[in-house]
Amino acid sequence: MNYDRFLNPAIVAVPPSGIRRFFDLASTMKDAISLGVGEPDFKTPYHIRDAAINSLVDGETQYTANRGLPELREEISAYLAGRFSLRYRPGDQVLVTIGASEAIDLALRAMLSPGDEVLIPDPSYVSYAPGVIFAGGVPVCVPTDEAHDFRLLPEHLLPRITPRTKLLILPYPNNPTGGIMEKADLEALAPVIAEHDLMVLSDEIYAELVYDGRKHVSIASLEGMAERTVVINGFSKAFAMTGWRVGYICGAPELIGIMNKIHQYTIMCAPRQGQVAALEALRTGRENDYEDITVMRDSYDRRRRLMVSSFRGMGLHCFEPYGAFYVFPSIASTGLSSEDFCSLLLREKKVAAVPGNAFGPSGEGFIRCSYATALDKLNIALERIAELIGEIARKEVSP
Repeated sequence: MNYDRFLNPAIVAVPPSGIRRFFDLASTMKDAISLGVGEPDFKTPYHIRDAAINSLVDGETQYTANRGLPELREEISAYLAGRFSLRYRPGDQVLVTIGASEAIDLALRAMLSPGDEVLIPDPSYVSYAPGVIFAGGVPVCVPTDEAHDFRLLPEHLLPRITPRTKLLILPYPNNPTGGIMEKADLEALAPVIAEHDLMVLSDEIYAELVYDGRKHVSIASLEGMAERTVVINGFSKAFAMTGWRVGYICGAPELIGIMNKIHQYTIMCAPRQGQVAALEALRTGRENDYEDITVMRDSYDRRRRLMVSSFRGMGLHCFEPYGAFYVFPSIASTGLSSEDFCSLLLREKKVAAVPGNAFGPSGEGFIRCSYATALDKLNIALERIAELIGEIARKEVSP
């Protein structure tokens, strides 16, 4: 049977994730080391797991409210206020979702009409453009560059704004580059956003993972920007809770109400045990000054510095990331494309990295390597990459 006429051609045309392809190949290879997937190598802290186990033992297996457990929304509200100076009412401005991924989907589906344009910094996370397409919108890449630390500047944005532009996605700290936006950068963008009457989807999933004495600033904390911004965050990265699938979205009640309507009909609620675990993470974090986050961030910072110095020692130009847990070295000096380099690296050295062009056209000539990997494996992977660089220079291997 030919199923072509039953399938949505817009979705068929979207390519598979460039991240998963190399990870899936690496998973079939003995002794392969994956630097491809952005998943913490830490286990969820025991007290968080214990809270979920106790909830199950106590028979707490029912649905929660569509918007999430009231006490979890209260803790999210307190956490955002204390850590990032963001003020949201837990009753009507906070929605608990199945990871930040559902939150992104809800925001796009709630705000976009067919043909609406969405500005997406390039390079950035692979799911934004497909999500816009799935919601009927039109993704518009906004190139950023290493010369400006992969920050989004007004001069990048202005030429791509049209009468159809409705939304700007602001993904900082950035995946894949590790770039961040300082307060002054956001202050420069805010007048452009207001003048052109745009909304902002601020994906802040890496907000806690900022290094070298810097601190994440949310554009929603700037004067006049809270009403124009929906903030997305979650527990996967900073709390090592990827598999729990708990995220949240915050914004104006009018927007959150519509997102909750979609959530009601498609999801009902995030799983109770995940919400219980998230509640424990925030409550205990508040009581011990988020010690678990500090321990993980310090470990990532050591690995970050190792990765940057190692790539530079190989003769590769490597931008220093100040956020997330990725490095984005340039492999342009090898003369290979991003795809060819990563294919060669996996085939010859059993190390999986992600081609930079998976994150947009501006990523060509770069590769993404995650340092959310055990230090011993990082050291082995770096040795193998250095070997390959040497072999390429001596023309001992070819794609």
